[in-house]
Amino acid sequence: MIEVNGLRKSYRSRRRGKVTSVEAVRGVDFAVQRAEIFGFLGPNGAGKTTTLRMLATLLRPDGGDATIAGADLRKSPAEVRKRIGFVAQNSGTYGESTARIDLVFQAQMYGVPKSAAKGLADKSIAAFQLDEFADRKISTYSGGQRRRLDVALGVVHSPQVIFLDEPTAGLDPTSRARMWQEVRRLRDEGMTVFLTTHYLDEADALCDRISIMDGGLIVAEGTPSDLKREISGDVVTVDLAASDTVGAEPVAMEEASKILTEQPCVRSAETIESTLRLYVDSADTAIPQIMRALSAKGIEPRAIGSRRPSLDDVFLAKTGRTLAD
Repeated sequence: MIEVNGLRKSYRSRRRGKVTSVEAVRGVDFAVQRAEIFGFLGPNGAGKTTTLRMLATLLRPDGGDATIAGADLRKSPAEVRKRIGFVAQNSGTYGESTARIDLVFQAQMYGVPKSAAKGLADKSIAAFQLDEFADRKISTYSGGQRRRLDVALGVVHSPQVIFLDEPTAGLDPTSRARMWQEVRRLRDEGMTVFLTTHYLDEADALCDRISIMDGGLIVAEGTPSDLKREISGDVVTVDLAASDTVGAEPVAMEEASKILTEQPCVRSAETIESTLRLYVDSADTAIPQIMRALSAKGIEPRAIGSRRPSLDDVFLAKTGRTLAD
């Protein structure tokens, strides 16, 4: 449904009188299958939104090619716009309007006659469960209600592809879960969903496949399960924060890291503030060895635990830093 080859975009910025060029997207390649939820995961500034805006014809690429629902991005941008929907990070609704008025107007902008547009609006109101407040002023809606309306506006004309830019940013947990249900429903009804997110749990739970983006490049791609499987074994975390005990000696992170990386059970280690993140084959056998090694040097960790690898571990392995960093 989407095929991208070598897509690039740079911005010119001026600081202290000097003009510099910033490469926001540095030549990305990927493909999105029909009726899947495809996610771009990465920190703010990674190039996710710039890529999405190019595919939605809102920015002209500096280089590369793409086809979306069979239409060429460069040669036929108007045809691309007919086949897609786009939901930006910020709502495009007006407080004095209502959901019903906006939905009818949105459908008419795609060439639907007003009588038919009213029918599409009614269908969207039912599908996104907007019935209770569809005729109230949008200024009275909660954040979750307004976001559901945003997505309804993006798909009222039944596009083949819907682009969602950070669809759950700023929503409370209940509204996020409700939005996930709506996104899955669109996929199950045959629509291709392309979304950006910086939430690890969202990418893991919602996306059929993801691309991890950092510094304008795609650094990893696959299903969440496949990406986590690349990092075999377990992750052991050792909290070496200073003890609350009065007069306690501060823990030497460098010393602890050196001791533990020399242990046969530890494949690699990362230091994150006052925590050591250790990659091991088996936490059950590694933790006793880790505790003995630290105890032998008089180092008392505040806490030690284990878990399976996460998408944050994948991001760390691919970029050398965590998503939070």
